[in-house]
Amino acid sequence: MCLGCLPPSQLFSCTWVGFSPPLWRFPLTRGPSPTSVGARVRWGLGSLLCAQLGHRGTQEVPPGVTGGTLGMVRARAGALLLHHLLDQRPHVALFRELYLVCVETALFSRQFSNLLGTVYRCGNLNFTCDGNSLISPVGNRVTVFDLKNNKSDTLPLATRYNIKCVGLSPDGRLAIIVDEGGDALLVSLVCRSVLHHFHFKGAVHSVAFSPDGRKFVVTKGNGAQLYHAPGRRREFNAFVLDKTYFGPYDETTCIDWTDDSKCFVVGSKDMSTWVFGAERWDNLIYYALGGHRDAIVACFFEADSLDVYTLSQDGALCVWQCDTPPAGLRLKAPSGWRADLQRREGDEDEEDNEEEERAVRGKAAPAAEEQQGKVRYSRLAKYFFNKEGDFNNLTAAAYHKKVHLLVTGFASGMFHLHELPEFNLIHSLSISDQRVASVAINSSGDWIAFGCSGLGQLLVWEWQSESYVLKQQGHFNSMVSLAYSPDGQYIVTGGDDGKVKVWNTLSGFCFITFTEHSSGVTGVTFTATGYVIVTSSMDGTVRAFDLHRYRNFRTFTSPRPTQFSCVAVDTSGEVVAAGAQDSFEIFIWSMQTGRLLDVLSGHEGPISGLCFNPTKSVLASASWDRTVRLWDMADSWRTTETLALTSDALAVTFRPDGAELAVATLNSQITFWDPENAVQTGSIEGRHDLKSGRKELDKITAKHSAKGKAFTALCYSADGQSVLAGGRSKFVCIYHVREQILRKRFEISGNLSLDAMEEFLNRRKMTEFGNLALIDQDAAEEAGVAIPLPGVKKGDMSSRHFKPEIRVTSLRFSPTGRCWAATTTEGLLIYSLDARMLFDPFELDTSVTPARVRAALRQRDFTRAILMAFRLNERKLLQEALESVPWDEVEVVSSSLPDLYVEKVLEFLASSLEVSHHLEFYLVWAQKLLMAHGQKLKARAGTLLPAVQFLQKSIQRHLDGLSKLCDWNRYSLRFALAVSQQRGLKRASEAPGSEEEADGSDEDDESLHLLGAGPGDADGLRP
Repeated sequence: MCLGCLPPSQLFSCTWVGFSPPLWRFPLTRGPSPTSVGARVRWGLGSLLCAQLGHRGTQEVPPGVTGGTLGMVRARAGALLLHHLLDQRPHVALFRELYLVCVETALFSRQFSNLLGTVYRCGNLNFTCDGNSLISPVGNRVTVFDLKNNKSDTLPLATRYNIKCVGLSPDGRLAIIVDEGGDALLVSLVCRSVLHHFHFKGAVHSVAFSPDGRKFVVTKGNGAQLYHAPGRRREFNAFVLDKTYFGPYDETTCIDWTDDSKCFVVGSKDMSTWVFGAERWDNLIYYALGGHRDAIVACFFEADSLDVYTLSQDGALCVWQCDTPPAGLRLKAPSGWRADLQRREGDEDEEDNEEEERAVRGKAAPAAEEQQGKVRYSRLAKYFFNKEGDFNNLTAAAYHKKVHLLVTGFASGMFHLHELPEFNLIHSLSISDQRVASVAINSSGDWIAFGCSGLGQLLVWEWQSESYVLKQQGHFNSMVSLAYSPDGQYIVTGGDDGKVKVWNTLSGFCFITFTEHSSGVTGVTFTATGYVIVTSSMDGTVRAFDLHRYRNFRTFTSPRPTQFSCVAVDTSGEVVAAGAQDSFEIFIWSMQTGRLLDVLSGHEGPISGLCFNPTKSVLASASWDRTVRLWDMADSWRTTETLALTSDALAVTFRPDGAELAVATLNSQITFWDPENAVQTGSIEGRHDLKSGRKELDKITAKHSAKGKAFTALCYSADGQSVLAGGRSKFVCIYHVREQILRKRFEISGNLSLDAMEEFLNRRKMTEFGNLALIDQDAAEEAGVAIPLPGVKKGDMSSRHFKPEIRVTSLRFSPTGRCWAATTTEGLLIYSLDARMLFDPFELDTSVTPARVRAALRQRDFTRAILMAFRLNERKLLQEALESVPWDEVEVVSSSLPDLYVEKVLEFLASSLEVSHHLEFYLVWAQKLLMAHGQKLKARAGTLLPAVQFLQKSIQRHLDGLSKLCDWNRYSLRFALAVSQQRGLKRASEAPGSEEEADGSDEDDESLHLLGAGPGDADGLRP
């Protein structure tokens, strides 16, 4: 009896497939428990459907489906089943198809993983408390660079606008992130999550925690606000305002605290500096310091003192000495009726007193009687950085109080290191030709971080050894194209700045930059070996780069100058094809000889895309002439088929098996073709899914402007069942090819500092004279807008100041199938299934606990312990369970694992190999697992391929590192033996008759050959 034969009236009281209770009381063992009866019915129906289809056994659970996603699958499958049962049209085949679609939809629950290609935009830099990590604001996100382990990681959170300032707590657990709109996020750096949202109702220029971590100060407008810092207890309002300080007549710019958290100093654009007391001190409420002719850039307290250093934008440094030590500050005692009231009612009235006097208003020139018995400051010295007379504005500064080191950055890209208070110059170097926007010093005072917002540069300099710890730079202009290496370990990107950068997906760093192109790069691709990168450019060249020697070893050109818009390489890596934008031709070169083989003509418009068939020698070319042509390499590059389209073709790609072709056209459609028979097999209308926004200068609505926008990038998934599409929009869509439905839509950015983010304009910016966005309020700020010239769609709009438009220029799926990447206005975004989940169970039961897993390990029941550990899906517990198995019992344990868990163990081994030092142990696990289950895994090789590629990527990374180490050791030994042999010959010539040393050298040479594979074999140690 099947589900289709069961009457709907019996569904709620049946005993079915091993479930004894009635369906509406179905016991839930995974995921959150539904509260309503309807939700429990849908969940139960989905569970029955899963059981009917063999899901409760060990059959066909696709990789990546865990407890959370299975809950969604069950609910959706149950809803579909209930709908069809009530319609009296049950079909088990249809149920199975819908269920698999639901499972595949759950597989695409990829989350934001990392941001590459952009290392710094604006805002202040911060070192963590241990000094080994650097926190850098990148647009509306925050990236943490681990300088010790050489890794970068972007936090999974985002603000509404570009980040203006970041304040880090002294213990390094909390951070306050404030954007340009005044919205603040309280972030836990431990669990990487947002704890609290707050709006300061105005632009905030800086934020700083007190050294004791109990309070923090923000500078807003012409005042400063003192807040109580959030504690470890849960509070309804994490930010409690303590006092508001006034005094400056212009915007406040910088803050610094004393070491004992008793006072803080605030600098302002009105050329004054104000010292305020954090408590109600009797002899210090406020003190105003002058002496400058330009805006204050930075101000600092001396260690364990109230002495102050102030720096202005014109390059002047003032040293101020205080006549009172920090211990000399006296608390203000209450007087009059307040003292009587305090004696009667205790501490409650003191809180009321504090509420009454929250606002502290200072005066630039207080009365003489107010200064009696108060703290006084006197200027000891005044120094100037621009002694030579060259005008160079000071833009950023940082001071390390323990080593008395002052670091200053200037608009010319130079930085100076001085020792205070004597102002002795230590270093004066130039790191860039752009202004230094931010400077930070780590806790030990050894590393100095510099951020240059003009080119997006981030540098960490070790001043004692005069060497770089970190030197990263993103693309100056927007990224245009990207490509994954065959093993998924590297990503290559090309930008409008003419640079080609190669990124390591594991570390997130760029390790090589090629600058041979003199114009924008339009296409990049890897060869099948993964060691050669081929790029096309608007400068009329196609170049091939070698990743072994990091050089440009081939340059392909056309007989007459032309601009190349795309490039493709066949599967063998021997044939290179590039499409021309102005001559409408396709050029074919040989990789070995570098000669031009053929010129393919036939298109009547610019070539927009090229793609080789992965399994056959067929080249597909898309053009603006509304055609896609298929060229057969085996038949002398003759056109085999011409596919007629309804609009201009913008992108073309083959399915991984070569049996299908996808084309994106200008009318926002994606059409699918059978390349063998030249027949269209399907189409997707994506205009409504694209959902483009309205730019601030657009005269028409977003609905009408969407008619001119379309998908410009296409890519198939690793299994070929889905297609990824993106274009001039903030959304990336994933479609199911067979069902032609939208699976999921990713919003790549929510940064309102970019243009075309919202569908409707803000009515508050509309006036009777037009949009306020037409007026550039302040060209020095990031939020300004420039009017573009007609026909200009990207770049700086011929202006020094512009607001970029959100768009997706290229998309690629990783060969491992675990993640996909997109080049956008924000940078290179990576979405991955390997999200850092704290708890994501699989087949969880109440009997599965960490204690029972460890009890099974003590009883040496390793198979049961591994199965329970995978059901809990906690990484540390999984690692403990696998590493507890003795190496001589790995074969027995791996052969006893059910088929359902084999693929999960392989994925865990692949991810652990990247970071673990137990290389041989995990390799033994992988070998025994593949030997025991190889035949069964081969039957479903299509679904297993991503996991195997992931494992190969991890092994290849270790192979590269170990082979280089072994080669270096072998060459060092060979050099040492050669030197010893020469010394032996020299001694033999000095003392004739002693041939024993020469014989000994021959024996050493023979022992050296035993280390390698043979004499002169440089690759003998490679496996």
